[in-house]
Amino acid sequence: MFLVVISLIEFNQLSNLLQISILFKIMSRYRGPRLRVTRRLGELPGLTRKASKKSNPPGQHGQARRKRSEYAIRLEEKQKLRFNYGVSEKQLVRYVKKARAQEGSTGNNLLRLLENRLDNVCFRLGFGGTIPGSRQLVNHGHVTVNGKVLDIAGYQCKSGDVIGIKENKASKKLVEGNIEFPGLANVPPHLDLDKPKLTGKINGKCDREWVALEINELLVVEYYSRKV
Repeated sequence: MFLVVISLIEFNQLSNLLQISILFKIMSRYRGPRLRVTRRLGELPGLTRKASKKSNPPGQHGQARRKRSEYAIRLEEKQKLRFNYGVSEKQLVRYVKKARAQEGSTGNNLLRLLENRLDNVCFRLGFGGTIPGSRQLVNHGHVTVNGKVLDIAGYQCKSGDVIGIKENKASKKLVEGNIEFPGLANVPPHLDLDKPKLTGKINGKCDREWVALEINELLVVEYYSRKV
């Protein structure tokens, strides 16, 4: 019989991360308290624009100082991607495989694939205050791509695509309210925003420095190195 010795604090931390992971596997989209997630993982601009008044992580041992294992650190970085961009484990695995098949850095390719999702592009253009809010706009048929309504949030936007809002009074009213107070202050240079017309054009690839999330993508690649 083997005995595995692990500190109660580290086990509690790892347990919380695994609980979040299990919840995400059960639910395609996270609908729980978002500030609890940001207290655990740090700022996630795509998930919420609110900030918690509490600085310590949630849980019984949230205030205690702890040394994290390498696995816990990699798991945390992976969870940042999933929660920020709102993708399931299955989707993220698919993105990792696709990123590996492309030329260049797997980490950078992975971030570009996530940044090119239609719901994220709408968020970066200011059409929605968060990625979940932008996804709702897409799912409800308020968004057009090259003049046609597209309700697939995971659509991979390509260079030359024009993202717009359906010619509908209700659709435009929704976006006009959001665009005055965007979730992020600056539109990245690979996107061209025409604010009066409520349209945006994809001009190229998103540079790594313009990814708003504070993430070490290499740790995410390492996390999946033996799993994918």
